[in-house]
Amino acid sequence: MPTTTCKSGLAAAACLLMLLGGCASFPTGDPAYASATPAVPPPPAPANGAIYQAGYAVSLFEDLSARRVGDVLTIRLVERTDASKKASTSVNKESAIAVPNPILLGRPLSLSGGTTLETDIASAQDFQGEGDSSQSNSLRGDISVTVAEVLPNGNLLVRGEKQLKLNQGDEYIRLSGIVRPVDIAPDNTVLSTRVADVRIAYAGRGAVADASTLGWLSRFFLSMLWPF
Repeated sequence: MPTTTCKSGLAAAACLLMLLGGCASFPTGDPAYASATPAVPPPPAPANGAIYQAGYAVSLFEDLSARRVGDVLTIRLVERTDASKKASTSVNKESAIAVPNPILLGRPLSLSGGTTLETDIASAQDFQGEGDSSQSNSLRGDISVTVAEVLPNGNLLVRGEKQLKLNQGDEYIRLSGIVRPVDIAPDNTVLSTRVADVRIAYAGRGAVADASTLGWLSRFFLSMLWPF
């Protein structure tokens, strides 16, 4: 009888895990990068009898570049950074001090056993240090964002994110910054190098990201808290 109860409990736990796995939802986005929607204008007052009515105009000579809140703009990520630093330090110092035996009453001072107070001190210090550091980063791709605000000078505050749900994890790209309308290309794209105050975040979650992350004990040995 206890064996049957144990088997039933394991089966129930397995069913619960399957249900939780089936109910796994898409990762929640960051509200700070949520898409902006334009404000709904009030309906125009009817103007019966006129040929042209307010609110029904058709822009025949207007391009498709983003310029209003809620418009979509594509950012082409062309980020690349290369940094290197090298430092070398060498310090060498030598010093010598000679103290002769003092003369007392015309005769050299001598202690018991013939010991004198004559002293020679010499010291040498030598230090050499060298450091070398290099770092390289590259990010390529496209991300479409929306205009969140039109600044008083005409620049556009844009923000957005892209989320990818893969087999073994999730990846996301988030971007925010300020774009000048003059930098927008005719195909409604702009290079990320032309975005001011840009903030780009690229990261992932899941089994692949966890496998490439150091454990807490390894991070402790590599941190400043480890004294050796």
